[in-house]
Amino acid sequence: MEVHTLVKMFSSVALVVLFGIFIRLYNSLVATPGRLRSKLRKQGIDGPKQTFLLGNIREIMKARNSAGKPPAAADGPPTHHDCASALFPFFEQWRKQFGQVFMFALGNTQIIHVNEPDTVREITTCTSLDLGKPSYQHKERGALLGQGILTSNGAVWAHQRKILAPELYMEKVKGMMNLITESTITLLNSWKDKIDAEGGIAEIKIDQHMRSFSGDVISRACFGSNYSKGEEIFKRLRALQEAASKKILSTGIPGMRHLPTKSNREAWALEKDVRTLILQVVKERKEVGYEKDLLQMVLEGAKNSDLSQDAIDSFIVDNCKNIYLAGYETTAVSATWCLMLLAANPAWQARVRQEVQEVCGGKLPDSDMIRKMKQLTMVINESLRLYPPVAVVSREALKDMKFGNINVPQGVNVWTLVVTLHTDPEIWGPDAYNFNPARFANGITGACKLPHLYMPFGVGPRVCLGQNLAMVELKILISLILSNFSFTLSPKYVHTPALQLVIEPKYGVDLLVKKL
Repeated sequence: MEVHTLVKMFSSVALVVLFGIFIRLYNSLVATPGRLRSKLRKQGIDGPKQTFLLGNIREIMKARNSAGKPPAAADGPPTHHDCASALFPFFEQWRKQFGQVFMFALGNTQIIHVNEPDTVREITTCTSLDLGKPSYQHKERGALLGQGILTSNGAVWAHQRKILAPELYMEKVKGMMNLITESTITLLNSWKDKIDAEGGIAEIKIDQHMRSFSGDVISRACFGSNYSKGEEIFKRLRALQEAASKKILSTGIPGMRHLPTKSNREAWALEKDVRTLILQVVKERKEVGYEKDLLQMVLEGAKNSDLSQDAIDSFIVDNCKNIYLAGYETTAVSATWCLMLLAANPAWQARVRQEVQEVCGGKLPDSDMIRKMKQLTMVINESLRLYPPVAVVSREALKDMKFGNINVPQGVNVWTLVVTLHTDPEIWGPDAYNFNPARFANGITGACKLPHLYMPFGVGPRVCLGQNLAMVELKILISLILSNFSFTLSPKYVHTPALQLVIEPKYGVDLLVKKL
């Protein structure tokens, strides 16, 4: 009798637990996404039909696979730069069908695509901590998505911005000029040796050279005397970035991040390695003592906070990841695109080379010289317009919010497509898809009707802290390359932008380089 009673009791408990799990799953998978979609539809916001669990992932993958077929060999250098259509053909189709504001979903993550200029201004200048990093990015801590610092806590984010304030960061950049020049000279010498060995002209796939340069700079700037270990950290972060890009579309599918899939296991192992290596460097730093570098800034900021030890460790690790994205990967890929465009446009290559030679007079560039290189700045700005490192600025409403006429319910993500805004003919004129640095002759405000829509490093209070470092690196690197070499695109070059969290050339950039 007692056994029968126990069985009945356990059965009842099991049923209650199962019912509770069912209710939670129903709310998570059906009720909440449906409620959010209903709130958006009532405002006239429509979008493509979503499927259970996947949302619009299947359509996106189909469009990307179709667009990702190997292209035919080009007859000459690329002249039409429509990055948005190449990377996001599905967005182009949905925008034609539903307008500048529409909704879609990655799994159960409900997203509003917003590219209306006035609304974009409100979103990008919003200082409220209620508009934060998407929760799916916090769950995928290794993803390194978007711009800015990766934290899930608004107070911690604010603390980070205070510690790594742009003016403090810029002071560090000024002290890194010699370091950047030394790393550039190392690259120049390796190219000269290669050219000599190949009889006066060398075919160079520049992508890895740009990463080696950028990695050397940021490793020394961030980790000081322990830069060799920094290089290993950034190598692992590059691998982590590639692993994260493979599973970006599955981030919104409930439970996918917990399944021991091959990509998840790879990302978990890399994430663990990166964290261990960074904290090992931190431990060694504390034993050695003070060094004047970016890591020291982060450590001092963590020391002066009231965070727990786990939060401090995450603070340090996340900031090192942010420095990687802003100072390493962003610079490397931006330099690669800029050199490709100069190779494809010899007239501009000659103009900028002449300016560099006139300004520098055969000397190594210093901060005053860099400021005088107006045409080089125009070329870099135009390169960043056509091929911004980060394609999408994404945010999540952590509470109900309103931007323009759009009421954004709590839990809904807002995406602004940078690559589309950067090449919109209504904003930039009929030559929006062409390489024309002259549009920046009067600065960003003179280049387009709505300057706030130019955001290669983000815009507003969440602008990327690494933009000053990236710009200084680019100017020194490109000015010294132009002073020493002339270059054209190799016939091997295949123009195919690809998205690996940053926008990069899928097949690399091959240049034919010779010494001046």
